[in-house]
Amino acid sequence: MSAERERLARVALAASTEPGDPRISGLVEELGAVPLHEHLSAEHDIGGVLSDVSARLKVADPERDLEQATRLGIRFVIPSDDEWPSGLDDLLMAPLLQERGLPPVGLWVKGPLRLDRLAASVAVVGSRSATSYGADAAADLAAVVARSGAPVVSGAAFGIDHAAHRGALASGGESVAVLACGVDRAYPAAHKNLLDHLAAEGAVVSEAPPGWSPTRVRFLARNRLIAALTRGTVVVEAAVRSGALNTANWASRLNRSLMAVPGPVTSAPSQGVHQLIRSGAATLVTSGAEVLEMIGSSGEHLVEEPRGAVRPRDRLSVRHQQVLDAVPVSAGARADSIARTAGLGLLEVRSTLTRLAGHGLVEHTEDGWRLAALARTH
Repeated sequence: MSAERERLARVALAASTEPGDPRISGLVEELGAVPLHEHLSAEHDIGGVLSDVSARLKVADPERDLEQATRLGIRFVIPSDDEWPSGLDDLLMAPLLQERGLPPVGLWVKGPLRLDRLAASVAVVGSRSATSYGADAAADLAAVVARSGAPVVSGAAFGIDHAAHRGALASGGESVAVLACGVDRAYPAAHKNLLDHLAAEGAVVSEAPPGWSPTRVRFLARNRLIAALTRGTVVVEAAVRSGALNTANWASRLNRSLMAVPGPVTSAPSQGVHQLIRSGAATLVTSGAEVLEMIGSSGEHLVEEPRGAVRPRDRLSVRHQQVLDAVPVSAGARADSIARTAGLGLLEVRSTLTRLAGHGLVEHTEDGWRLAALARTH
C-alpha cells in the first residue's frame, strides 16, 4: 500500500467527518485508512457511520485538496510521516470525553516547525477574559519555558492564549497554535498578524481541513490535541466553566503533567484553577522555572527552595543565640546581668560574649555589654 494512497484516503476521511469523531478514528485504527475509505466509498456501512459521512465523502476530492493546500504552504501530516508527534498515539488509551477522542486521522500544518519537536513542549491555556495579572503571569511563564528550548503551545484565542504566544515569541522561542478551524483561516480575526507570524516561524496546526469554520464541538476536539501534543499543560486563570478546564481534563486522562497558576482568592477567573489545585489534579506553579522542573527529567531544571537572606546570627549555636538575645540594644549591661537574663552560667556567658565581639555582634562599653550595629540591623 503506497504512502500516497494512505495520505489521500486520510485526506478524504478527514474531509468527511467531524474532528475527534471516535467512530471514524476507531475504524481507521481497526481496518486502516485505505480499506475504510474503499468500504465507505462503495457504500458499505461500517459501524453505522455511512449516513453521517456519505454526503461529504461523495464530493471529497483529496488530490485537489492536497494541491490547494500545497499552494498555500500547508502540509498534511499522517502517522507514517517522520514528523508525526508520537504523543498523539496516547489518545488510543484515553477514555472519551464529550464523545470526542482517539488520535486524528491526520493533521494540517502550516509553518516550518516539525511536529515531532513538540515532544518537549508545554501547553499554556486559560481564560479568554484574562485579567492583567493572568496575562502577565502567562507571558512571563511562557517566556522562560520557550527560552529553555521548549516550544509553547496554545490556541491563539484572546486572553491567556495570546499572552502565552506573545511571551514565547518575545523571548526568541518557538510557539505553535492549535486551531478549531482550518489553518488557512485567522480565528479570531484580530489575531491574524500573530497567526501569520506563527505560520512563518513556528506552526499553525488543525485537525479540521482548510476552509472549515470553528464550532463548539471542534473546540472540544481541538483541546485533546493541545494536551496530547505537549509534555505538560499549565492553566492560568480559568473560571468554573472555562474551556481550559476541558484541556486540563484531557491532560489528566493522558497522564501528562497538569499545572496551575493560582490567582487571588477573590478572583472569579481563577476559581476553576483553584479547584484543580484543591482537588490535587494540578500542581501549583508560580514561575517558568517551576514548570520546567515539572516536565524535565529527574534531576533536570531543579528549582532551589526560596529562603530568606542568611543573617550573621543564623550561623550561631543555640546557646550563643541565647546569650545574644539577652544583650541589651543600647544601654550596656554587666556579664552577670546578661547571664541571669539568659539563664546560663557566668563563665560560659563571658566566653560567649568574647566570641560574639569577635564576630562584630556585641561591643563592650563603659556601661557594659550591648549589641553592636551589625546585630541591631540584622
